[in-house]
Amino acid sequence: MHDLTPGLSLFDYENEVICGVDEAGRGPLAGPVMAAAVILDPNRPIAGLRDSKKLSEAKRELLAVEIKEHALAWCIAECSEQEIDELNILQATMLAMRRAVEGLSVTPTLALIDGNRCPVMPVPSEAIVKGDDKVAAISAASILAKTARDHVLMQLHETYPQYALDQHKGYPTALHLERLREHGVSPIHRKSYAPVKALLK
Repeated sequence: MHDLTPGLSLFDYENEVICGVDEAGRGPLAGPVMAAAVILDPNRPIAGLRDSKKLSEAKRELLAVEIKEHALAWCIAECSEQEIDELNILQATMLAMRRAVEGLSVTPTLALIDGNRCPVMPVPSEAIVKGDDKVAAISAASILAKTARDHVLMQLHETYPQYALDQHKGYPTALHLERLREHGVSPIHRKSYAPVKALLK
């Protein structure tokens, strides 16, 4: 595979079918946590892949379209607010990642996971800290997870406009906390998160 940057030369992944995996939405107070898995096509390289947080929204959207068109396989999965409250955010994130990998139309031989831990799943996996800026396939997964979650939050904004989700995407900004205090907790808020839990008492 040729989707590894020179910065990862200490790894040798020759002859592996690699999928990159990343998540979006661990920190927000509302909405699901999303994960994506991507197997890039070495014969159809995509320019400009990097950590989604370092890209403009417009650039992310353009790259997301290109990734979906050019990748060998991709899948986006999620864990709901209810699952996050039941499992905790770490376990819910791991489950969303596993769902994304298991949903791929091509079975990878190795999953490279952004971060310092891997979900339990049938595919061998390896965690790579800051992988979303080191491995192109993880960068691609980062972009798909982020854009998909933003789209979900824009849809939720139409149902719950009072929380201004279009402006903060569920993150605990001053505006979100103010609207939360003003309007109370909605069905899409994560009730296990401290600022939300405090309002339920």
